[in-house]
Amino acid sequence: MNDDYLQILLRLLAALAAGGIIGLERSFRGRAAGFRTHALVCIASSLLMLITVYEEQWFSALSSTRVVIDPTRMAQGIMTGIGFLGAGVIVKEGLTVRGLTTAASIWVTAAIGILTGIGFYYAAGLGVMLALGTLSVFRWIEGRMPIELYANFAVRFARDAVMPEPRLRELVARFGFSVANLNYRLLAEGEQFEYRMVMRTLKADNVRMLAEALNADAGIIEYRISPTSD
Repeated sequence: MNDDYLQILLRLLAALAAGGIIGLERSFRGRAAGFRTHALVCIASSLLMLITVYEEQWFSALSSTRVVIDPTRMAQGIMTGIGFLGAGVIVKEGLTVRGLTTAASIWVTAAIGILTGIGFYYAAGLGVMLALGTLSVFRWIEGRMPIELYANFAVRFARDAVMPEPRLRELVARFGFSVANLNYRLLAEGEQFEYRMVMRTLKADNVRMLAEALNADAGIIEYRISPTSD
């Protein structure tokens, strides 16, 4: 019995350490679901798996009939429940979606908690290293890859001084952007006209240069450039 208690303690401490390490990376990136959230998710997953691993300590005392519990059923329930928590960290603003990477890290943390709960430390340790590598090293690789950057762009003019669409397209193309789609909208009881579009480019600096050009145009009432990210 004492050995079982020691094993339970070690597994919960391993879950705390694994979840905390992954959560530290998310906290460093300024994500709301960070150190404490990931640690709690990993501990909770480990605790729930301990219910099935040590079921003889609590279930046999309640019934004289021996019942075998399938641990995989508990694992399936944990991963299903984690989906709700992961959905809570995903934020959608217009066409911009944030939090997908954090949701995936919570999912991985839950899986690592399951492994520590059943005492599969080797796989849990590998999972922690691979998760950290994906979150940090892959970020470094992505930062040096030529990838498309998408941005939501809205620009507003007075209705009697609207920049013609061909001129606007020429402006954004001059700074390395291509227009994915374009929408039009009247505002302020028809007194203002707004273009809204999704743009893409291969260089992040193009956003800054476009903003400087828009600042210099006195005919623009208001504009907004919102790059998408995870």
